Amino acid sequence: MQKKLRIGVLDLAARAPTKGMFSRIMRANLASIMPQVVAVWCEQAGHEVHFDCYTGIGAPTDGLPEDLDLLFISAFTRSAQLAYAVSHLYRQRGAITALGGPHARCYPDDARLYFDYVLGVTDRSVVDDLVSDRSVHKPLGLCLSAAQQPRDLPGVRERWKFITKTLDKAPTRLKFVPMIGSLGCPYTCSFCIDSLVDYQPLEYAQIREDLKFIGRNMPNPRVLWHDPNFGIRFNDYLSVIEEAAPNGSIPFLAESTLSLLSEKNAMRLGKAGCLAILPGIESWYDLGNKSGTGRRQGEEKVLRVSEQVNMILRHIPYIQTNFVLGLDDDEGAEPFELTKRFITLSPGAFPAYSLLSAFGEAVPQNIGLQRAGRVLGFPHYFLDNNKAMNVRPKNYAWPEFYDLLIDLMEHSFSRGAVYRRFRATNRPIAKLMNAVRAYSSEGFFRLKYHRKLRGFMDTDRQVRNYLEQETDVVPDFYQNTVNRSLGAFAEYLPTGAMAHDQNAYSKKVDVRAQNAAQAIRLS
Repeated sequence: MQKKLRIGVLDLAARAPTKGMFSRIMRANLASIMPQVVAVWCEQAGHEVHFDCYTGIGAPTDGLPEDLDLLFISAFTRSAQLAYAVSHLYRQRGAITALGGPHARCYPDDARLYFDYVLGVTDRSVVDDLVSDRSVHKPLGLCLSAAQQPRDLPGVRERWKFITKTLDKAPTRLKFVPMIGSLGCPYTCSFCIDSLVDYQPLEYAQIREDLKFIGRNMPNPRVLWHDPNFGIRFNDYLSVIEEAAPNGSIPFLAESTLSLLSEKNAMRLGKAGCLAILPGIESWYDLGNKSGTGRRQGEEKVLRVSEQVNMILRHIPYIQTNFVLGLDDDEGAEPFELTKRFITLSPGAFPAYSLLSAFGEAVPQNIGLQRAGRVLGFPHYFLDNNKAMNVRPKNYAWPEFYDLLIDLMEHSFSRGAVYRRFRATNRPIAKLMNAVRAYSSEGFFRLKYHRKLRGFMDTDRQVRNYLEQETDVVPDFYQNTVNRSLGAFAEYLPTGAMAHDQNAYSKKVDVRAQNAAQAIRLS
């Protein structure tokens, strides 16, 4: 009989302790699903499981016992330094540690330095094998991955105690249950990790049961759909939602694409309880397959998308429009001016800006960027699409790019723009979200950070030389920021964990190609 183990599962929803208003309100609502799934699988295998989602309040280990046999950590790349520190602490205490989540998939070779196991695509067999083995793997951890995504996942009923423990950390009544109805994505955006995963809908019967369970067990129920693109099979999904939660009785948020959001579909979503939709516009030039604008580009695309976004807002009270800045198709001021034009034409849309970033092994295009020497080795802490742009822009000098970025953000979050966005919806929750996001880390504070970094380009030679790739020594500004943010956990950061090989992916691919060529020659 297998020994009953004390297993910890830690979902790092925050990269460090925080006092930010938006983080405190929303971080518990951004918990991941797979850590809860792993916790369920471990319990079903007969183990004693201690689950916690770290939302930036207190220390990341406050919700876990000290004497664990095995610790699973799930982290985005922005939380990697914190994950490394927690792993180091628990390995000192004698625990076996495993890393899953986006960082494990994007930077497996770096993560192997600090964990016994690094998990790629994870199904129950991968977890069962790891728990059965639970060996110390040093100096390099063991990478494990399933051949494909799991065909089904534990539902809300099975995850409920982990869901409620996390949502209890939300300081307001604004609470969203995490749900997922599909894995992967049918689109092929070159910068997106989900584009490499085959689209796979999960069982509709499970979705129906989950929604009914939430309706019975949660006052003021709300759902946040984690599908990379919600509603690909639109009629099937909406039919399930309308049956299980009639008349919009369980409001929800979802990420979708403009190509799916015709007026007929937007109207149906609104009636079904959709509070917010998050479509990707990405660029005014390329990537038109998700926006449904075909070959339209530039000003023509702005007018077409603006008209559609304003239509959507007549049926759905909140919309976040997602942009990627610094793409290779962008040149000069025009992309930024077009976005400002869109903000003026669609005052109710909340704009979310991501800076072009290459997350390790996330997508094959990163190989070319690494071979071209365009990827910078910023500490992982800064890789959140905003604190650092780790790809040197093709058509801009750094000061020029940041001047244009700052000008765009000043336009987007000016008092007039914030006021018009506030007035553009009559739903209190949408008004609240627009105001909170503008006056917190996603608006004014992010603008303040970009201004500070732009100033360093003129005054701090370390920063400028690093950006220009004249040195690979991480500037004091970045190292000090990480140490200050981690607080007491900075002392547990392993030696070397502040830096990583940003070109590891291309080197690994090149070695495989050389080995394959040599094998052919010898055969």
